Amino acid sequence: MSKLFEPTQVGDIAVKNRIVMAPLTRNRSPGAVPNDLNVEYYRQRATAGLIVTEASAITHQGQGYADVPGLYTKEALDGWKRVTSAVHEEGGKIVVQMWHVGRISHTTLQPNGGKPVSSTNTVAKSKTYLVNPDGTGSFAPTSEPRALEASELSGIVEDYRKAARAAIEAGFDGVEIHAANGYLIDQFLRDGINDRTDQYGGSIENRARFLFEVVDVITKEIGARRTGIRISPVTPANDAADSNPQPVFTYVVEKLAAYDLAYVHVIEGATGGDRAFQQGDKPFDYQALRAAYEKAGGKASWMVNNGYDRELAIDAVESGRADLVAFGKPFIANPDLVQRLKNNLPLAGLDQATLYGGGSKGYVDYPALETAA
Repeated sequence: MSKLFEPTQVGDIAVKNRIVMAPLTRNRSPGAVPNDLNVEYYRQRATAGLIVTEASAITHQGQGYADVPGLYTKEALDGWKRVTSAVHEEGGKIVVQMWHVGRISHTTLQPNGGKPVSSTNTVAKSKTYLVNPDGTGSFAPTSEPRALEASELSGIVEDYRKAARAAIEAGFDGVEIHAANGYLIDQFLRDGINDRTDQYGGSIENRARFLFEVVDVITKEIGARRTGIRISPVTPANDAADSNPQPVFTYVVEKLAAYDLAYVHVIEGATGGDRAFQQGDKPFDYQALRAAYEKAGGKASWMVNNGYDRELAIDAVESGRADLVAFGKPFIANPDLVQRLKNNLPLAGLDQATLYGGGSKGYVDYPALETAA
């Protein structure tokens, strides 16, 4: 049997296999509060070695899409306690992905209808998901953002710290810092977005400053071995771009090596798309990225993501190229994905129409194999 299906240790988290359920936005938590449907959805998928929840806003300001969960109200945290309890009852492990969307938001989702905040005043060529007055959902262009003052950033860093503490108190086994896919931390990292001239702009070191302020407070608050981080070196998601991503992310992982993190989660290529996608003059070298991390002393589990199937995942783990493999959309239609992969059984197809918003249809009604049979 492949190592993919064997137990391993991820920081302080013991997992029963190396298959990870990737974070998947599903827009089924009205009022930013996890509910009965969310409890059942995660319970059904608890055979994953590790579940990374859908991205969850650290504050109201960090909210960017309708009906996604949060980590900033008592009601939301009580809802998450029910989710973590359900997953633990099934023998699973679960971490929450901590999210501040930055400019990928809309004024109707912001406190007092204010502008979303970012590293820049430039509007993203992107869309967000809103719920219309009649209850239907639709995608709309993101609103014009406001560039954060340097003096405001310490407050957002404090919001991350509070949310990390709240997550642990809600029963999560750890947290994942969302530094990928063109959201707030990524908006500081990338020179295609960050046009600042202060200590948070210009050089790679300056552009990464906010990221490491966040990593510092979270690891001090809950422990580095319960902290993971997600990066996406070349994704164009949410209008993210960098002219030369290799040195940016080499700097990031070399500095992350100083923390005893649980894992580093790397999206290879364009999120949900072409694994060979590149930005800059040459293809991104993911093996060189990991080598740089390990040379700098990094020991966290290395998690890979994007377009992995059974064969690719087994090869990644057997070859030592990765310690963990995250699967996204296959987990939506296959709550028993681990069993199907282990036994090389066919995967169920996905209903695209029910991906975002709605109720139980296309959310908790995909049958496990024995049920389907």
